[in-house]
Amino acid sequence: MQYHRDGFRPGDPTIRPAAPGVPEDGTPLPDRMDVLIVGSGPAGLTLAAQLSAFPEIVTRLVERREGPMDKGQADGISCRSMEMFQAFGFASTVLDQGYWVNETTFWKPDPADPSRLTRNGRIQDVEDGLSEMPHVILNQARVHDMYLDIMRNSPNRLSPDYGLTLRDLTVADSGDHPVTAVLEAADGSTRTVRARYAVGCDGARSAVRRAIGRELRGDSANQAWGVMDVLCVTDFPDIRMKSILKSSQGSVLIIPREGGYLTRIYIELDKLAPGERVADRAITVEKLIASAQAVFAPYSLDVREVAWWSVYEIGQRLTDRFDDVPEGSDRLPCVFIAGDACHTHSPKAGQGMNVSMGDTFNLGWKLAAVLRGRADPAILHSYSAERQGVAQDLIDFDRKWARIMSERPEDAAAGDTPLFQRSFIENGRYTAGMQVTYAPSTLTGGATHQHLATGYPIGARFHSAPVIRLADARPMQLGHAVTADGRWRLFAFAPHEDPGAEGSAIQRLCAFLADDPASPLRHNRPGEDVDAQIDLRAVFPQNFRELKLEELPPLLLPRSGRLGLIDYEKVYCADPAQDIHALRGIDRSRGALVVVRPDQYVAHVLPLDATDELAAFFDGFLI
Repeated sequence: MQYHRDGFRPGDPTIRPAAPGVPEDGTPLPDRMDVLIVGSGPAGLTLAAQLSAFPEIVTRLVERREGPMDKGQADGISCRSMEMFQAFGFASTVLDQGYWVNETTFWKPDPADPSRLTRNGRIQDVEDGLSEMPHVILNQARVHDMYLDIMRNSPNRLSPDYGLTLRDLTVADSGDHPVTAVLEAADGSTRTVRARYAVGCDGARSAVRRAIGRELRGDSANQAWGVMDVLCVTDFPDIRMKSILKSSQGSVLIIPREGGYLTRIYIELDKLAPGERVADRAITVEKLIASAQAVFAPYSLDVREVAWWSVYEIGQRLTDRFDDVPEGSDRLPCVFIAGDACHTHSPKAGQGMNVSMGDTFNLGWKLAAVLRGRADPAILHSYSAERQGVAQDLIDFDRKWARIMSERPEDAAAGDTPLFQRSFIENGRYTAGMQVTYAPSTLTGGATHQHLATGYPIGARFHSAPVIRLADARPMQLGHAVTADGRWRLFAFAPHEDPGAEGSAIQRLCAFLADDPASPLRHNRPGEDVDAQIDLRAVFPQNFRELKLEELPPLLLPRSGRLGLIDYEKVYCADPAQDIHALRGIDRSRGALVVVRPDQYVAHVLPLDATDELAAFFDGFLI
């Protein structure tokens, strides 16, 4: 983390100075704003936290509840979401407080004595090398707390406006603030506000979705499940392991929770009749406990306290678009929906919160770039185009996974490995959040030069790897340089040559970026730091003791901030123990230029001398 750039400032560096005119306790809800976010769930808070970093953007978040959540429904945090949390700066807190899912065990009736359960197998939950981050379990409300801290410590001192329900939302054909929203307070009074953009993160019954004429469409599996967070005493040996139990009495999924004592238990309940709703069953928590005890038998399950419980019916539903653009129209979107407002499914695969946060991490930097006059507003079309496909994949996966979870042991395929166990292994990369890949577009290039960096697939997330920072010999993860600040990254992997020599690949690249009229850095505004929009980082194959910092191009030691201080954190060397070039398939003889989007996805792979292609790519959307 870098601070003191504009002068020494004591105290907690995560608390940024308030923007001019913003009091420490924030400002009241204005009549006009840039972005109105409806709903303070994971999607809404991810978006608000990202936008709060920009003092010039007026963002407000309204929530119908009277205060923040204290008990969350979701708890599974995928490896990919942990990488995103690192960009926001609170991954270490989640790592400290959460439960790490290291192994998953599988139980079924003992073939020799079906009245007993036996452990049929156990696997490592996340394959080696998939991410530097683990799969973590933590109460959704704690994740909310961390986002709220970012918001209140931002230059805007942003906090949700609680106790406001959206009653109406309309979009005008023209005007600087085309979105009009009517908000109702608890006392029945109403307030009308106008916004440039509105984002509905208000759940499956989204008022924003209804206002723009979108519908959730899908079907139900007519299967009821229950879930409860409990403090219990049991002789089941894997109660602190993520476990899947299947018996003749049904199925149970065990998710150990943070803190060492709390356990979440998902319980398969009875089939629903066609058209029947789970609410019609009047299921009680006592029914959930009894059903879980039946599956656990002959192991005991003594529930001492229930912290939270719910029942739900499995269903998968999706909207056809995630914005308000009519079919066949090319007008710019003004209203967006995210999370459960546009895709709903069962919670057992642990994807809901993760995909929802991914939605608004995708949208946030695009809104910021447009509102700050950095990018062509046409990039906003890419949000629905990119995330609708992600949601469809989620719906398809959830439908298949829900069916497998309801499979009876006697229906399993022959052999030692039941279908549910094989399926879990086969889908490990998906549940870790690593299967999202964006198609070629204005923001994502083609694969012409993919061979230069085969471990960085274009359109996939930027896979971090260990490096050594040259200036201070600090071992670190390269991916942690991509923070949630709205900037693009250029990772220049230099070939194995003397970088200080005249005409070296890195010297030529830096000369182009610094001096050529076609350089994408020309999009910076007068007086801005050279890395205001595009942050150049160099990675060298040499041992860090072999390179001379003083011989590197000045662009890799840029002046920064009000005092013109030198930024020493732009240059890295390969870690001898885990060489990034070997890990990520970097061509050592030619090097590679890896372009990374603000949301941590690889946008392009180019040769270091492909300056025309680099310039053309950024000219496609930067202003």
